Amino acid sequence: MKLRRLVLACALMASAVPAFAVGSLADVTIYDRASGRILPTYFSDGRWYVAGKPGNEYEIRIRNQSGGDLLAVTSVDGVNVVTGETASPGQSGYVLSAGNYLPIKGWRKDMSKVAAFYFTRLDDSYAARTGRPDNVGVIGVAVFRRKVEPPLVYEDERQRREAPMAGAAKDSAAGSNADAAPSSVPAQPSARAQNAPAEKLEKSLGTGHGRIQTSQVRYTSFERESESPNEVIAIWYDSHANLVARGVIPQPVPVPRDPQPFPASFVPDPPVR
Repeated sequence: MKLRRLVLACALMASAVPAFAVGSLADVTIYDRASGRILPTYFSDGRWYVAGKPGNEYEIRIRNQSGGDLLAVTSVDGVNVVTGETASPGQSGYVLSAGNYLPIKGWRKDMSKVAAFYFTRLDDSYAARTGRPDNVGVIGVAVFRRKVEPPLVYEDERQRREAPMAGAAKDSAAGSNADAAPSSVPAQPSARAQNAPAEKLEKSLGTGHGRIQTSQVRYTSFERESESPNEVIAIWYDSHANLVARGVIPQPVPVPRDPQPFPASFVPDPPVR
């Protein structure tokens, strides 16, 4: 029985251990600039969450894990962080070379400045203040691969290659066309029914439009491999108390008191008043 309880306890601990980076082609982390640490992410019902602290500035850190260039179209609270438009994957974003890392510290104001991201009340968020409160509480990154141009083939070489394959290509045309059809982006997971009592929840968090800071960028060209993102990464956020109340962050197990009848060998002097 003791062994069974120990195994169960270990399993519960393993399921509660948070991760940090989210994504495959690109790793996305949320860095709390006030505390100087990467916020742990918690997985619950098909979604990743981080707990933000009101007033703390943060940045979105994206690392290119692929072998080629990537375009990262990034949104906060449903707003494109570069253009300020209501976010869509087809908009402008940041280009990262293979293996490179990019910190996005705020809303892009021009080619040299951003307004810092910070956790704040929903009604103080940039999205709510610009009349778009419906999607406050989520950070999104739509990742695109760069289109690779086919190598140049001289006409003589092309004819030699295509002649033996003409008959086979005709027979398999239907199959080839089916394989070439672009795959759709997986649907976003359905929202969890978070039915915590209202009196236990604080006001939800949003992202504010903070102090102006230096952040240099330059224009570059990027042709996407496809119209649909190769990967969509989403991280939801709220206060620690709200995420605990909703069951996203497991509550710590209280350690029972274990008083001892003889904790010391001799009687110590009492403290001086």
